[in-house]
Amino acid sequence: MKKIFYSIFSVSLLLSSVMAFTSCDDFFDPDTDDELNGEDYISSNTEMYTGFLGIMTKMQAVGDKEIILTDTRADILEPTDDSTPELIALYNYDGNLQNNPYADPAGYYEVIIACNDYLVKMKDYRKNPDVDDDIWQNLVSSTVRIKVWAYKTLAEIYGKAVWFDSPITKVTEITEAEGFEYLELEPLIDKCIALMDNGFEGVPTNRTIDWIAWLDPSNVTNISGSQYRKWNWMIVPYEGLYAELNLWKGACIDRRMGENALQTTESYAVYKKAADALLSILTAYADLKYPGAPSSDPGSNTYWLPSAATPGHYKPIWDNSQPYQLEAVAALIYDYTLNQTNTLLKHFSNEYPNKYWLRPSEYGMEHFIDPAFNPGSSTNEARYKIMFGNNKGQSYISKFRPVGSSYRVNAYQDDCHIYIYRSMQYHMLLAEALNHLGRFKAMNGVFNSGVKKEIFDANDPEWEGFSRNWTSEAEWGNRKYASAGLRGCFGLKDRAVKMDKQEIGEYATFKFNDLAILDESMLEFACEGKVYPIMNRMAVRYGDNSIVADRVCPKYEAVGKAGEIRGKIMAGGNWVPFDLKVSLGQNTGTDDNTGNNADNE
Repeated sequence: MKKIFYSIFSVSLLLSSVMAFTSCDDFFDPDTDDELNGEDYISSNTEMYTGFLGIMTKMQAVGDKEIILTDTRADILEPTDDSTPELIALYNYDGNLQNNPYADPAGYYEVIIACNDYLVKMKDYRKNPDVDDDIWQNLVSSTVRIKVWAYKTLAEIYGKAVWFDSPITKVTEITEAEGFEYLELEPLIDKCIALMDNGFEGVPTNRTIDWIAWLDPSNVTNISGSQYRKWNWMIVPYEGLYAELNLWKGACIDRRMGENALQTTESYAVYKKAADALLSILTAYADLKYPGAPSSDPGSNTYWLPSAATPGHYKPIWDNSQPYQLEAVAALIYDYTLNQTNTLLKHFSNEYPNKYWLRPSEYGMEHFIDPAFNPGSSTNEARYKIMFGNNKGQSYISKFRPVGSSYRVNAYQDDCHIYIYRSMQYHMLLAEALNHLGRFKAMNGVFNSGVKKEIFDANDPEWEGFSRNWTSEAEWGNRKYASAGLRGCFGLKDRAVKMDKQEIGEYATFKFNDLAILDESMLEFACEGKVYPIMNRMAVRYGDNSIVADRVCPKYEAVGKAGEIRGKIMAGGNWVPFDLKVSLGQNTGTDDNTGNNADNE
């Protein structure tokens, strides 16, 4: 264990020395194009660990990409007067983004390449008699999830991807050779789910590695006190990833069925998988069956449960020095002293030396305080106050850096963390799954005003997977911070949802509730790279791109582009138009050099 610790410590020292010789520009844009050496191999348990950390650096490099790429095209962001042509092209839904670095998916493929290389070498290393097989399996399981996460992200941004399992060292080696498949959305999601179901070399994909138990065993029961807590956060979780993939699969099934997309056996099965995965972990937290669960005063526990304590705890979700433990499921963490940075503050902040290239749109800000869009809202709502700021007369996204933050005193300390998943997102995904299972009472409780003791019934199939510990009447007695719902925890009025299928029919009921969930997501996940993918999933499910256009195009009315943007979205522009084959100089079968072909339409 000491040998492994010192090896990782040496890596940190190396990164620190690199930082010392890095210019200011390089600091904000660190070189992440390091190529893997196909000649290298894993020869010890130490290298098994440090090799895995190499994958994490690839994830850090793309942590901010989906936020900048998709939220610029959603309702919340617009370019400033000082913005760049590349960002303006994203904002304007330009049809040819082949040379636009924001649109280039290469960073995600670098994650996949790193995972494939690692898995092949780990397969060989398992034959070593000194291998720690339990840890080997945990690392392999985590690596498979990271690979699937990268493909899921490609799917929700581009609607397609190139699938390959073979080890290569460069993105430019992705070809149409044997083993490389250009997959559209549904077969791509199918590949992801199959890998999650089947695992790698007999290893299931729900195993996790506990870095605290390995490096800091004295804090196993005090995880908040361990400096290695952040390592556990950085691994893509099984439950959220598997649930989200099944929601995408359900959307694909429903689109094929059209208005006949009722509760078929096929669609019900995938939505149940999503709900079961999420409830398995959320209820475990509600029941205090997780590492470090409080042994005293369990009624005060607020882990992973929207409650009356949420508004007072909302600010530290964003400006804490590390991900906030009461909300964090998984997050990418940066340390500017080790040259680990992301570009969120560079784009959003107007404090020197940041660029302030993107600002909140008036339309997006208005959503938070418009009672027609956000019932019961006001300028005092926690999310509105924390989301937006004004500095020197300029509106900015303050979610990641409130001016005067005691945690990052200087704007160049661009090490704000980025959530891969957080607990509020789990509750939102659960509401979507419950809606399509026809469990409207449970869906409404999770989504609006909470799982209350008056409505919870452990014997009712409606509440399968829940426990009384979600309510104020827990098994240990009075629960001070019971489930208050995604909206109820902020003291907001219920958003209208349909509670049965009779009024407007099953298909229309599912759609009505889905759009309510989408609208709430626009508030809860603004500038997190999560809203636009949900828009795309709803558009896929109902074969209706106006779902995206209706929520995006009003942003463009002030500049006279609303009609133009609507036309682009309705023609398929909801997907980012980047053709990997064009980028790699491969034959696409087109007659021009625009990079637009049938695959991009």
